[in-house]
Amino acid sequence: MVTPLTQPIVFELEGFDVPPGYGAFLFFLALLHYMVMLLGNCVVLCVIVIDKNLHRPMFVMVCNLVVCDLLGATAVLPRLMIHFLTGQKKIAYIPAIAQAFSVHTYGVAAQTILGVMAYDRYIAVCEPLRYHTIMTSARLHSCCALAWFIALLLIGVLFAWHVDTPLCGNTIQHIYCSNRGILGLACSPTPINNIYGLSMSWFLSTSIFLVIAFSYCRILHASVKRGRADSTIRSKAFQTCASHLVVYVLYEISSLVVIVSQRFPSISQNIKKFFSILFTIVPPVINPIIYGLVSKELRASIIKHLTYIQVRK
Repeated sequence: MVTPLTQPIVFELEGFDVPPGYGAFLFFLALLHYMVMLLGNCVVLCVIVIDKNLHRPMFVMVCNLVVCDLLGATAVLPRLMIHFLTGQKKIAYIPAIAQAFSVHTYGVAAQTILGVMAYDRYIAVCEPLRYHTIMTSARLHSCCALAWFIALLLIGVLFAWHVDTPLCGNTIQHIYCSNRGILGLACSPTPINNIYGLSMSWFLSTSIFLVIAFSYCRILHASVKRGRADSTIRSKAFQTCASHLVVYVLYEISSLVVIVSQRFPSISQNIKKFFSILFTIVPPVINPIIYGLVSKELRASIIKHLTYIQVRK
């Protein structure tokens, strides 16, 4: 009979198999990625907060997405850098739960925020005359709060099973802590948690996809209909929605690569582990670039503030 572990529990992450002499190089590579991610997201966040002309629903939602990206990347990359630099694979129980909770919250919140953004774009394009009446400041903040509340509630329920679950091992077969990784060490099967996790993931992903698909079908229909009279209307509508759609597709592709890579035994474990963190490291770096390139207002505001800083120097 396997004896349950007693507190305090210290987990050991399997991590990457780093060849001798490559630890420092991988550390600086991860550090560079993290710094670029922080710089891009913090610039977008600060410019939107400072520039009152950007205090509009679309950019407020972009701020929420930026915070979500910072949460996901910060939950994984700093500890990964420690692993590369020192070879340290141990993590205490509370930090392990915090990391797993943050990663899962990031994954759910990214989807709920993108769903709210799709609703906002639908109202902006299909109901332009009533947009400011519908998307009031109170409704905007309620929608953003609801997106975060849903994410925290769903993940909170998921992690409620960790409280009284006895663990009989301490080696997590992953490079970061996750719900599946921790409960994989449970002394007995946890079918309820597995069923809830799969059901929640399927229901949430399907719901957000349907919301976005419905919104963009209506947007496409309205744009084509109005564009017959004025091509500028159609062009502006497509430009307004382009960044959101690209970001959503980016999240979905990152998730798909993670899922597909696990189905091929011929792929090396290190590559599979690298693919498994794409979802938390790729979108946070690329999203600020996407919004900066597509949104003329945001791009102009960033250039204006950077120019101002240069002149002051």
